Amino acid sequence: MYKAAPHTIANARKLRKSMTDAERLLWSKIRNEQLGVKFRKQVPIGRYIIDFYCYQCKVAIELDGSQHMDQVEYDAVRTDFLAGDGTTVLRFWNNEVLNNIDGVIETVLGLVKQAPSR
Repeated sequence: MYKAAPHTIANARKLRKSMTDAERLLWSKIRNEQLGVKFRKQVPIGRYIIDFYCYQCKVAIELDGSQHMDQVEYDAVRTDFLAGDGTTVLRFWNNEVLNNIDGVIETVLGLVKQAPSR
């Protein structure tokens, strides 16, 4: 895994304190090893901050709001960067989390169960 720059770490700390409604809802369902693995929130990896990350399974969860419609290329580069280290990236729209949290959790749980423990 890649070391994050000090300013990225500082930004991650700020983001942990100002989560969106979708982030708070998902975090309430995956924190404290509720899915059998430990997720962390707003994790700095390289120059990126990942919304939720499980080191054990190498699973990243990204929640996208409307601003992501304008940054498709940036998100693709970020996903490629993470995939280069063997990380699987799951992306969900905020409204999907807010309106179908059970389906989102089912998808995450399915991937976590498939992932080899490291």
